[in-house]
Amino acid sequence: MKCPHCGNEMVEGHLICETCGEEIRIVPDFEPEIENSITETLSTLAAEQDGADNKEMQQADGKQEEDQPETVEASLDSRRIWFFASLVLFFVVALVTYSAYAYHIQTVEYQIDKAKEYAANGSYAEAIACLEAAYEKDPSEAKLLFMEADYYYIQQDNASALQVLYRIIEGSGFPYEDVEEAYNKIVTIYANQEQYGRISELLQDCPEDSIVNMFQSYLAMEPEFSYVEGDYAEVIPLKLSSNTSGTIYYTTDGSRPDKNSQIYTAPLFLEAGEHTISAFFVNDFGIESGVVTKRYVINLSVPNAPEVELYSGEYTEPMMIVAEGIEGCKIYYTTDESEPTADSVPYTGPIPMPLGRTLFKFVNISEEGVSSDVTMRTYTLRLTDAIPTEQAVSNLIERLVETEYLEDAAGNSKRLSGRLSYQFSSVLGIGGEGYYTVNEYYDDGTGILNRTDKVFLVQIHTGEAAQLGYDENGEFVAVAI
Repeated sequence: MKCPHCGNEMVEGHLICETCGEEIRIVPDFEPEIENSITETLSTLAAEQDGADNKEMQQADGKQEEDQPETVEASLDSRRIWFFASLVLFFVVALVTYSAYAYHIQTVEYQIDKAKEYAANGSYAEAIACLEAAYEKDPSEAKLLFMEADYYYIQQDNASALQVLYRIIEGSGFPYEDVEEAYNKIVTIYANQEQYGRISELLQDCPEDSIVNMFQSYLAMEPEFSYVEGDYAEVIPLKLSSNTSGTIYYTTDGSRPDKNSQIYTAPLFLEAGEHTISAFFVNDFGIESGVVTKRYVINLSVPNAPEVELYSGEYTEPMMIVAEGIEGCKIYYTTDESEPTADSVPYTGPIPMPLGRTLFKFVNISEEGVSSDVTMRTYTLRLTDAIPTEQAVSNLIERLVETEYLEDAAGNSKRLSGRLSYQFSSVLGIGGEGYYTVNEYYDDGTGILNRTDKVFLVQIHTGEAAQLGYDENGEFVAVAI
């Protein structure tokens, strides 16, 4: 196609001349019905003119001898006037008809119809040109841009489709429904291309909260902290949360977190001292948020560590381990070498020293949740001339069968449908003698052992069985079976 302005050959499908820079407007073909109308008008005028000429010629021939030359000349002038008047009328009719046609082809509806015709034939460049022409006439009609974006999308020209859709969300005067649809189409294109970062940037710049909420899963907002930074007079359980599913990474030393940092899974208990918490969020699409940092100062008095009267060492006689706390605090302890916390075993009274070597760790925890230093004791209990714990349990079961408390050594009982079993627990000193404590458990057939309220005793040297009881002063006593 040649440029109508400069005559140079243009690249197929281009609408702007690369030589002179002029825009080429695509004007659809002349309508057949209008062409027929003009042709009929010309034919009618020509026929009328021929009839008039013939009639005048006949009249002139019949009266040649009678009419004077002046009459013939007047007839010719009249004929000329009629011809020119008819010609003027023709041009007026043609001008009015073409003006009506020109106005018609410039209407939005006409351009849309032609665009659809072109698109149906696969001529998308021409279809898009028609839509652009219509959009110039009515820039408030978003459906024109949606059609244009769809035609680009069909041609797999996603970049051009996105440019058209951005004209809707960046424009003004479009209804909310059109803006929402434009965002939906843009997000769909980016998601198909797995350009999730572009989606996040798009939504962060969106002024409509309702639209942003529709695509929360693509966003990676900074983590939210459950406490504002500042000074506190209590231990605070700091919670970190995100706007959607993903992973929060954090540090507690003020360093910048990355994907190798700790992963947040539970509240962070900030105790006495200064704390700098930095965190960022990564959603399921791999989009990372910015890093947020907050500082906390916890001003609390730290309680003293528990006092344990019995020092570490080796023992040959059963001993009781006693810990003393302070008012307003609770004592917790562990025996597996882990650090004691508020989730550890609470200390409620003297603890029988276990057989063998055992490391005890005790801690005081205040009502505000502040932990003291840890008190550690290591005890080794080795009994001399004592029967093995397995024999002590066996002696107990034999005695319970003898007294018909049990039907047999398997733990069957007439009183119960399930079975009873017995396990060594600790060593206890009662009345100057050493006893093994043995706990009783009940299995109702499900395989789950439930501890009963009975505790039995076996003398560590003689193997004599008894039951644990209390005297009037609340002290331990061995009750014969």
